[in-house]
Amino acid sequence: MTEPTSTTTRLTVAQALVRFLAAQYTERDGVRRRLVDSTWGIFGHGNVAGLGQALLEYGDDMPYHQGRNEQAMVHAAVGYARQSDRLSVQAVTTSVGPGATNLVTGAALATINHLPVLLLPGDVFATRPADPVLQQLEVPYAGDVSVNDCLRPVSKYFDRITRPEALIPAALQAMRVLTDPVDTGAVTLALPQDVQAEAFDWPEEFFAERVWTVRRPVADPEELAAAVRTIRDARRPLLVAGGGVHHSEAEDALKEFADRTRIPVASTQAGKGSLNWDHPADVGGVGHTGTATACELARTADLVIGVGTRYTDFTTASGTLFAAQGVRFLNVNIASFDGHKLSGQPLIADARTALESLTEALALHGHRAEPAYVTEYTDDKERWEYRVDAAYEVEDPDIRPTQPQVLGLLDEIVTGDDILINAAGSLPGDLHKLWRARSRDQYHVEYGYSCMGYEIPAAIGVRLAAPDRPVWALVGDGTYLMMPTEIVTAVQEGIAIKVVILQNHGYASIGGLSETVGGERFATAYRHRSEDGTYTGRPLPVDLAANAASLGMRVLRAKTVRDLRAALAEARADDTPTCVYVETQTADTVSGAPPAQAWWDVPVAETATRPSAVKARELYERHVSTRRRHL
Repeated sequence: MTEPTSTTTRLTVAQALVRFLAAQYTERDGVRRRLVDSTWGIFGHGNVAGLGQALLEYGDDMPYHQGRNEQAMVHAAVGYARQSDRLSVQAVTTSVGPGATNLVTGAALATINHLPVLLLPGDVFATRPADPVLQQLEVPYAGDVSVNDCLRPVSKYFDRITRPEALIPAALQAMRVLTDPVDTGAVTLALPQDVQAEAFDWPEEFFAERVWTVRRPVADPEELAAAVRTIRDARRPLLVAGGGVHHSEAEDALKEFADRTRIPVASTQAGKGSLNWDHPADVGGVGHTGTATACELARTADLVIGVGTRYTDFTTASGTLFAAQGVRFLNVNIASFDGHKLSGQPLIADARTALESLTEALALHGHRAEPAYVTEYTDDKERWEYRVDAAYEVEDPDIRPTQPQVLGLLDEIVTGDDILINAAGSLPGDLHKLWRARSRDQYHVEYGYSCMGYEIPAAIGVRLAAPDRPVWALVGDGTYLMMPTEIVTAVQEGIAIKVVILQNHGYASIGGLSETVGGERFATAYRHRSEDGTYTGRPLPVDLAANAASLGMRVLRAKTVRDLRAALAEARADDTPTCVYVETQTADTVSGAPPAQAWWDVPVAETATRPSAVKARELYERHVSTRRRHL
């Protein structure tokens, strides 16, 4: 008696991969979504005959987007994944060599932020027909190393497919990592250019639909009971909402928790918007870029309930913020690694299921924050909102706006439908302090890697995931110059993003930081050299508005507050890619954003002769002496 044989289909490796990806799905809470929605690509000799041909062959199964810069394509895919709550992703294919190594920055950003993206770079010949081939890195002691090995440390999963049949286990492992809420990030399948085009008899089972369940692990009963006791014992609890609240779609569960317990809720950059700004328990951003209300509560809290946060140094003010004697940490996190940070009491579970369980258990005891504590933070929150109003206030509509006033004008016209994207410069600090988030996903600031150049391509990815919503990319001139090329993609595809360029003639954020650490703003302005050789001459005669227009965008120039108010409203109503360009002023004559409410550790020269550095070191030593390790 003969065994039945599986049906096979003869395809190239690239063709098989495209067909496989088109058949993968995720499911959470009974909702099924396509896992790999589409593929970004720039083609060269390392992938044009493999994945390029395969995407042409199976274009009906796998939509394709043409990019201009490999790093930017990853940023677009990351924006798409974040907007899709990590339940749907995009793939990125590049040629071997420079195209592949251009992925490294984007991969680092994705992995650091726990956001899934599938990278499919070309690689050198597996069969080694000539040695070296074009763009081959020669390592005398290791013949199996290529430039793609740069992607190993910034990938959550990496494999090099040197044989056709090796694709089957590698592809399955790649899908496992992409859909794992703990281990997700950049996933890299390096594809040698000869292997991509090689044919193989593939079992039909490889192309069958697969559904990957995105887990919601519940809390261990003993850990949950211990967490309830810890919360009941606290007199000044503070909940810190991180990005895990959004990834878990736990915003409603957090609102219910806050409504029932009246425990104040602060947010990290990734967690902002977990509660709407006008919720009574929302006290705003916490840490170096946070509000005075949240930071003062953090300093005096006897219990910090971290939900879905990594406790970065910005959140903890480099270990100086949570200063109360005997402060304890209760860490609700799906990742054990993060759940044990700061020697905290772990509650390892999905954020939504954990918050629901905590709310139910605390309600049985009728537990609520003490009324005097609620009154205290409510009054502080009201005082902070006056400071926000002061930063937004415009006395003369016919002068150039400050950066906070730009945000205030945008605040006037947006609704909960609008999505704001930013990543670097001085804007993340102003946004974290000042922005009044109106919906769970309005605030999209990438601050895990804080990568200049992220905003414009990410806005494209977000708009692809949310095609009916206004999407704003807020960029300073320094960030804009890093990566404006995907404007061409937005124009080509008719993706109606809105880009706001704030021209302040240099790296304003680092200029300010340089001044505080004794660097005297050295080489942070975009200016001509003066006679003494420093960059202190006239501003450079660049015209970023003209540049955006040359790439095909509609551009609205605003010289005054009055102009800007009209331009922002016009841009929001436009259904084509539109740029608003405005030159901002410093806060010398009008109110600017409140200063940092907590410290951040940027080491200062221990020895120097310049007075600015000597003074900065003295201040640094006073701050660093307050750092503590929570044990």
